[in-house]
Amino acid sequence: MTASGAELLRNGTAGRAVLAVLVSGLLAACGSAQATNDTFGLSAAATVEGPSARNRQILVPQPSALKALDSEQIVVRPSASEIQYLAKSQWSDSLSKMVQARLVQTFENSGRVGGVGKPGEGLAIDYQVVTDIRAFEVQTGGADTAIVEISAKLLNDRNGTVRAQKVFRATAPVAGSANTAFVKALDTAFKAVAADIVGWTLGNI
Repeated sequence: MTASGAELLRNGTAGRAVLAVLVSGLLAACGSAQATNDTFGLSAAATVEGPSARNRQILVPQPSALKALDSEQIVVRPSASEIQYLAKSQWSDSLSKMVQARLVQTFENSGRVGGVGKPGEGLAIDYQVVTDIRAFEVQTGGADTAIVEISAKLLNDRNGTVRAQKVFRATAPVAGSANTAFVKALDTAFKAVAADIVGWTLGNI
């Protein structure tokens, strides 16, 4: 190999090394950008009023929801036809999984059912609470307001009939402009809806 050929080889190797460093730097920067997102969860209602149903066991399937809602992004709606997502913020899991987990926890907190669980947990089920998340967002463009709307069907698991169905809705004002204020308002509205769903279920089984 000539001296000039060896020099070109060395230069090419160095160039590839520099490129590798640049690529790894870009990937690290992307990872850092994702890591800066604040992560939030939802709360379960601590207490629920309603009749005792200790001889009943409840199944809570994962709620259905449109793709725009059912993700880890927090929805902000400037108008009826426009959806945005809260910057530098995310849910700790997909919205439907979090709603399912907190509904189960709210039933448990009530202390008024014989058992409650998710599919696959081996319960002998009497009723299913089948839900659909219709709205879970902060509406802006005026007074910022969190809106949570969930429809629920109470399904008799033994014969497949719908015992009752209802749409539950709650709102909460956003007190401040920080991301935490938006999430707190959504959490407040959700806890109200969750408590209403559990109380309604207890009254119908």
